[in-house]
Amino acid sequence: MKYKLKDEYIELFKLLKVLDLVDSGAQAKYLVAEGYVNRNGEAELRKRAKIISGDVIEIADVTIEVE
Repeated sequence: MKYKLKDEYIELFKLLKVLDLVDSGAQAKYLVAEGYVNRNGEAELRKRAKIISGDVIEIADVTIEVE
């Protein structure tokens, strides 16, 4: 799955919400805090991590390529 940035960056939990991978912002924050989300192959535990063009986000069996 690809996601085209509209701004310079998007916060991680907002990306998960925008792509409808979670039902709520609270659920997105929980999944990040519990280590279920990888950024560029490593666990990303910061809910508000700035996701930029070129990042690859993985959650469960979904891979998101940020452009």
